[in-house]
Amino acid sequence: MAKLKLDLHDIYNKGYKIDSELNRIIQEAIDKKITLVEIIPGKGSGQLKKKVLRFLNQKHIRPLYHRIDKDSKNFGRIFVRFKHK
Repeated sequence: MAKLKLDLHDIYNKGYKIDSELNRIIQEAIDKKITLVEIIPGKGSGQLKKKVLRFLNQKHIRPLYHRIDKDSKNFGRIFVRFKHK
């Protein structure tokens, strides 16, 4: 199973870059028909994870993926699953 990974540790304080990278990774998953994207906002205060979840729940982003799973063993990791036709 092919998987993409996006680690946000290096850009945690650059809001514009975070949205850009999230858009890029979602589009890459769609273009390459990848079924799983792992996003690592890190543990921290939880604000970056909330930002990522808000981004993923936007009306124009939500239809692009199948579902989101939060890693039960690692608070600082989110999985975005895709179903491609």
